[in-house]
Parts: sequence; structure tokens; C-alpha cells
Amino acid sequence: MQIDPDKIKQFIIESGLVTAADIAAAEKTPEGQRGKLGSALVSAGKLKTSDLKRIEAYVIGISFVNLVNEKIDFSILSLIPEPIARTNNVIAFKQDQDTLNVAMLDVDDLPTIDFVKKKTGLRIVPCLTDEASIKAALQQYKKSLKADFENIIAKESTSMKAEKETDGEEVSEKDLKALAEDLPIVKIVDTLIAHAISQGASDIHIEPEEESMVVRYRIDGILHDAMTLPKDVAPGIVARIKVLSSLKLDEKRLPQDGRFKITNEGEKVSFRVSTLPTYYGEKTVMRLLRENSHGYTLEGLGFHGEALERIHGAMKKKTGMILAAGPTGSGKTTTLYTVLDILNTTDVNISTVEDPIEYQMPRINQTQVKPEIGLTFANGLRTLLRQDPDIIMVGEIRDGETASLAVNASLTGHLVLSTIHTNSAAGAIPRMIDMGVEPFLIVSTVKTVIAQRLVRKLTAAKEKYILSEAELAAVGKLVDLDRILTFLKTEKIVEEGADWKTIPFYRPKKSEESEDGYKGRVGIHEVLEVSSSIKELILKNASQAEIEAQAKKEGMMTMIEDGIFLAVQGQTTTEEVLRVISE
Repeated sequence: MQIDPDKIKQFIIESGLVTAADIAAAEKTPEGQRGKLGSALVSAGKLKTSDLKRIEAYVIGISFVNLVNEKIDFSILSLIPEPIARTNNVIAFKQDQDTLNVAMLDVDDLPTIDFVKKKTGLRIVPCLTDEASIKAALQQYKKSLKADFENIIAKESTSMKAEKETDGEEVSEKDLKALAEDLPIVKIVDTLIAHAISQGASDIHIEPEEESMVVRYRIDGILHDAMTLPKDVAPGIVARIKVLSSLKLDEKRLPQDGRFKITNEGEKVSFRVSTLPTYYGEKTVMRLLRENSHGYTLEGLGFHGEALERIHGAMKKKTGMILAAGPTGSGKTTTLYTVLDILNTTDVNISTVEDPIEYQMPRINQTQVKPEIGLTFANGLRTLLRQDPDIIMVGEIRDGETASLAVNASLTGHLVLSTIHTNSAAGAIPRMIDMGVEPFLIVSTVKTVIAQRLVRKLTAAKEKYILSEAELAAVGKLVDLDRILTFLKTEKIVEEGADWKTIPFYRPKKSEESEDGYKGRVGIHEVLEVSSSIKELILKNASQAEIEAQAKKEGMMTMIEDGIFLAVQGQTTTEEVLRVISE
């Protein structure tokens, strides 16, 4: 079913959707010269993809379907497995006796049509659709998947045998191992893990209560109740997780830490496991680390403008320290890995000492800290210095010994990257002094400090609104709005003559994609460059507030200012920024 380019052109002209001048300009592009006028117009933003698909469908004489707001019966949707649907952009949406209507981006994809025909045994009627429809239909798989998981767990947990533990009676390790290998328990744990991965969770919390066991997932930094399980499955689930992570099954009085790794649909996921005795039993928390989550860029992480230039400037230096500051889970390590990925060229030797190794990177020598055998950050760093490195990453500076070694490494001709637990960029300086590093060593080594938090991103279904005078006054008490307006104009986000009475903000809106209007996270940052004037302040033992005030004079955008900056762009909301920046 080849589409005649001349007919497409004729129908585009007759549709009146684009002007003759736009068509003439599109024909001069490389795509237009290859006979792909429609694609050229879409690339230029002159024609919507959905409109082009409708025209193509009309020309070749098949139906066009829009599935964006359509609820598809899961019994029909699931006739094509989700991985096949996602890979080949094909959705089953309607069935009439022996006929199955499928929506496709490419109705000439005969191998896929043939595969669906053989799998279903039905006559296939292909219909043309657009990418928005495919995306919306794929979301329905996830929602139906969740319902399926809950059904499986309910079914398996009711078939569980009664709890083996009785008051005052210890269960042997042999019995616990048998319980962990019981088929229903294995199925429940596998389901919990698969569900968490499909939901994009970063942590799984399994919490015993008096009459039940609650499972919660941390998604985009917020904990959500996932499901409640009967109390009698608790010992089996904990035992199963202990078996997976090689922990002692019969040790319930002391906390334990372990790890394991699985492959889920081609994605390698590592789990850090922590168990803790509580009043009603052992609480288990699993941190999910996706090993092949890479390919980030600094721009993709949320850096922009002067902050981005400062980081690129720091990366060009051969010696010194780049520090990433922030609380646990604020994306510090991801930022450093992204910097390492940019620095990772064939002419440098990069070594790291980490706890844990979160992402595996080619051509980088990564060492895992093992305190139980004496391999601490400090000892690991000492050894790295004998390995002829050019660039060193220390997972975390958490004590004076590691801080001293990291400073000495940067003094002896190495570029050192590390993380430090402080609330702001300026706070990293007093923290290092507190750990015993002399101020004159800090000014000689620390080049740049990046502080950050993660805020939830708005989905495309957001609502625009203008802040009232009262709301502007409230925000103005927390942040200098004139300063932010200057940043917005400098980076050409708003017009030169814009003011806060005309600049829109956005609020979340419930949609098919997300129930709360948010999906994914982006970083808000402040990047402090240790300039000559800030060095003088450090040598005078200036306070954190004085260092920050000077950095702001030199053009540093603070995290809260960066958050409002992103809110104006529609990436997040002011409420989300203020939730994350609590100080």
C-alpha cells in the first residue's frame, strides 16, 4: 500500500491546513525533495502528525482511529502482548466475531500483521493511527497489569498455609527455607518486584502491622500504598527476600543488609536490601538500582544557563574537586555519573570507590566499599592513588580521613569528584572544615559545589494560571521575584517586557498518564563557583550565609530560584518546589 506523494500533496493543498508558501518551503527541504512532503511539514511544525495520518489514511483508503480517550477492553487489548505492542507500535482495539481491528503507525508492516494473525487466529483489519494514540493505549496495559498483579496476590495469599510461627516458638532455618521456596510465596515476591519495576519505583517498603502487611512503593520521591497483604504471608515473604539476598534466615533480632540482582525484560536491576526488627516483625526495604539507566545529559538533568557553563568549566580543569551536595535521594550520584560519562575519553584513567556501585560504566574502574573486611572509602582511596588515575570519584565524603585524602588527591594532580551531605552549596564549606580540613586547603582544591534536589515533573495535561497579587506577595516573601525575572529574560524564557502579572504558572491535572498530574522528576540546582572573593571569605572563616550572599552577587541562582524558574517553564509547580525546599 504505497502512498502516492502527488495525491498526498493534492489533499494537503485541498485541506487548507497549510499555506502555499509553507508547502513551497517544505518541498525545498531534504525530506521534501525525497517525496516526503507531509513529514517535512510536520518537522517544520506546520502540520500536526494526527492530521497527516488522517490524510494518509484517506489516500490509501483505510480508516484512521484516535485512541487517546478510548477505553479498550483488556480482553481485546491483551490479544497482543505488551512488549510486541510497544516494539511494533500495534494496538488491538476492536473485535467482531472472527475479525480484529488493529491500530498501527505503519500499515505496510506485513510481518507484524502476519504475526498478530497467527497468534490470534483472527482476520486482521489494519487501521492507521498516530503516536499519541499508541502512547495512550500502552498506558492502559500498565493499569490493567496492576489489577492483574493484585488479583494474583489476593489469590496466592489466600491459598497460603497458616503461619508457621507461634508465640514463643522459634522456627528452624530449614523450615524458613522451605517456606521461602513455597510456590505461592515465590510468585507473590516476584509479582511485587515486577510491579515495582513497571511502576518506576525507587524503593519497596514491606511493613508488618498487627493484622496485616503493608507494601508501599516510593515513586518520584513520594511513598504510595501499593497493596495490603494478610499477616500470615509475612514470614514467607521476608524469608524469600532473605534467600534472594543471602541473609541469615533465622536472625530476626538484628538488622541485616544484603543485595541481589535480577533481569526484567532485558533490564538489569540491582536491589539493596535492609531488614530491621520492629514490634510486629521484620520491616524490609529494597532500593532499586537500574544498572543500564544511563545516557543522561546535564541539560536533561535540569542544568541550564550560567550553572551549566560553570560545570563545563570545572570539568575542563585537570586538578581540584567537584562536589555534589544534598540529602539522600536527591540525585547527587546521577549528576556525578553524568559528569564522568562526559569525561570518559580514551586518554584518561578514571577510577571510583563507591557504596554501592549504582551504574556500571564501561572503561571506568569501579570499586565497591566493603567495611566488614576493611575496604572503607579511605582505604579504597589510598589504593586508587597508586593506580595512576587521572580522575577519581569518591562515592561520599563522610569522615575527616576520607575528606583529607580527597583533598590531598586533588593537590597531587588529580580531578576528584565526590558527594557530601549538606543542604546547600555554601554549606559544603563549613561541613568540610567541621571534618577537619584546613580552610587554606579548601581554597586550593574545591573548584565547584553543586547542590540539588529533585522535584516532580508535570505531565502534558497541565493547567495554566496567573498568580494573584496575594499569591505573588506570598511567593515574594520566600524568594526575590525580580532576580528570577532577570534570569528568565537573560535566558530568553520570557519576553523582554514581561512582568509577573502576565507570566503564567501551571498546576497539575489528572489524566490517563498520571492520576496526580505528575510523572518523572527533574533536578533543581545551585552551582557555587569558588571565586577569588569566596576564597577570601573561606580563609576568614566566614559563615555559610556570607558565602551564599557573595555567590548570589556573582550570579549564582539558588535552588528555590531555579525551582521557580522551572515552574514558569511548566516543568513543575511552585507547590512542588516549596515542598522540596523546606528550609
